[in-house]
Amino acid sequence: MFPADPGTLVWVWPWLLAAWPLPFLVWLLPPLAEPVLALPVPFAERMAAHATSEKRPLRMGWLLFAGFCWTLLVVAALRPQWVGEPVKLPVSGRSMMLAVDLSGSMREQDLELNGDPATRLAVVKSVLTPFIERREGDRLGLILFGDQPYLQTPLTFDRSMVVQMLVESEIGLAGERTALGAAVGLAVRKLRDLDDSQRVLVLLTDGRNTAGALAPKAALELAEQVGLRIYTIGVGADEAYIRTLFGTRRVNPSAELDEATLQAFAERTGGRYFRARNPEELEQIYTELDRLEPIEVDEETYRPLRELYPWPLGLAVGLGLFGMVIRAGLVLFQSMLPSGIQEERVNA
Repeated sequence: MFPADPGTLVWVWPWLLAAWPLPFLVWLLPPLAEPVLALPVPFAERMAAHATSEKRPLRMGWLLFAGFCWTLLVVAALRPQWVGEPVKLPVSGRSMMLAVDLSGSMREQDLELNGDPATRLAVVKSVLTPFIERREGDRLGLILFGDQPYLQTPLTFDRSMVVQMLVESEIGLAGERTALGAAVGLAVRKLRDLDDSQRVLVLLTDGRNTAGALAPKAALELAEQVGLRIYTIGVGADEAYIRTLFGTRRVNPSAELDEATLQAFAERTGGRYFRARNPEELEQIYTELDRLEPIEVDEETYRPLRELYPWPLGLAVGLGLFGMVIRAGLVLFQSMLPSGIQEERVNA
């Protein structure tokens, strides 16, 4: 292919242009032998000359038609392409899967949002949304898990889609229990075919593994095998005060949080474990994640190529079929003429 600037026409196989004059060279070759009449006829030469003079314009028209079709076929064989303007592609060093817990415990209102009590999931949405919006150039995916994990959004550059799926999620949508190991297993399955530097999982939960067919220990081994780097975040306040008949009592609403398992996931995969006891800490965690997993965008462009050969090829095939139909019609019409008319044309 000839090098070309954007917005120009290129020919992939220009050397095939040498085939264009071949049919015309055939007409320059001398005949193999002069035709000889088996039975001498006195007026044979006059008949032949008359027939040749009548057919010459028609024959020349067919030759020009065939030459035009052949030219179209040669142009198609050259494989013309139109080179478009450069298009920038977002290329990121990160493909990040976000796994969010939707179990029943996420409706616990032990955190505050804008000074008002809020569920853990509401706080997660408010902090995770700007984090997603900041990851420009990254491919992000979203897993929601409860009794079972579900891939809500496959890896995509469309950050608005990920945000929309997160905002529309509801507590209990995936069940009331927590399939922690199964969520990690699903992330492993979706990220294992990527480059090692791109396998990142951010796992956010407030409990321990209580459901799912895959145990956390087995999921951790799978993650280590494929080189998946896991950042785990434990959500929930350390203390809360509730009123009872005997006064105010302090309780730990995060007693069910399995920090040992979350720490093991992070330490053995090269990630980190974070504890989010309030929205401020959660926001700091996502800021730290931006630092640990920087957005590495290498500008890459490509020039779109538009194949043009179907146009001359289709036109040549269409004209060829049209010519065959016309030729067959003429032959059929001549065969249907009365013999007397044919004799008059010969004797004229």
